Amino acid sequence: MSGREHTGVEPDLQRCHEAVQGVSRTFALTVDVLEEPMASHICLGYLLCRVADTVEDAGHIPPAVQSDVLETYRRAIDPDEDVEIDRFRSEVDEWIPAPADRNDDWDVVAESPTIVATFEEFDPEVRAAIVPPVVEMVAGMAMFVDRHADEGGLRIDDRDELEQYCYYAAGTVGNLITNLLTRGEVPEDRARRLRATAEEFGLLLQLVNVSKDVYDDYTEENNVYLPAEWLEAEGVDQEAVIDSENRESSARVVGRTAEYARSFLDDAQAYLETMPLSHGNTLEAWTVPYLLAVGTLRELGSRPEDALTEAGVKISRQEVFAVMAVAGDAGRDSVAELRETIARMPYHRAVEPAD
Repeated sequence: MSGREHTGVEPDLQRCHEAVQGVSRTFALTVDVLEEPMASHICLGYLLCRVADTVEDAGHIPPAVQSDVLETYRRAIDPDEDVEIDRFRSEVDEWIPAPADRNDDWDVVAESPTIVATFEEFDPEVRAAIVPPVVEMVAGMAMFVDRHADEGGLRIDDRDELEQYCYYAAGTVGNLITNLLTRGEVPEDRARRLRATAEEFGLLLQLVNVSKDVYDDYTEENNVYLPAEWLEAEGVDQEAVIDSENRESSARVVGRTAEYARSFLDDAQAYLETMPLSHGNTLEAWTVPYLLAVGTLRELGSRPEDALTEAGVKISRQEVFAVMAVAGDAGRDSVAELRETIARMPYHRAVEPAD
């Protein structure tokens, strides 16, 4: 996007910040502890991604239509294309639930012209940092919808495809963050280390989601991200991934996926330890989701079968609050120690005073 004008739509930065609070607890926490202008840059970058993610996950939209609508959205975001966001909004309109029936995700889709108008208020340098990863993400989502159109939902085949999907869904977000952080006076060796680990930071967070949300992904969105190859090795068909008779076998695949997520922990930690605290960036903003991912992997290790039920795999609110409290004071040299502690036990228990 390059400063296009949209008739009848006014920028509304406050509304965009309110929207993030509704669609993602994790990103809301992140935005809340960033400073300006980074808080607004990440807020709008995330919302641009969330529009596409909601369309991709919409099981009531036929795959061919999903792909077309995503392609229109990609072209509306791409400054090299002559397509306005109003065209996307028109194409997606019949698939947006009525106002009384909308959740926060669909409110974001409905308000996409406002999001874009607000985004276009940013400096060209900021837009140039955000747009390419978003365009790549949307193109990747459209490709996956096309690839699995016959299934009516995503069905990941093997580990390579899983990593490719997670790259488009979240590795691109790591690149977006890095593009924003490497503007200005950043030593080349530091920028190089950031770029070398940015995708891994995103892959870690997405793979944790894949591991813990199997039940919701299948029942609510008709998506199975656990690789068919891994499930077949356990004698489980993807369509029966959450069936009670397959609980033990499917749980082993959840554990395998979680272990794959763990392989990205070191690079994600290196990313945190390298990122500059400039443009309103704070270490706390990214340490919180990293440490919550560590805690979730701990819980997945002890009860992977919960990912296959409505109960799901969660860490407690007490631990979330404890992690948020310590992250505010954490420096780069304390991330490794916090990771080690949280991998062993819930953090709020680790810091409870002895009786």
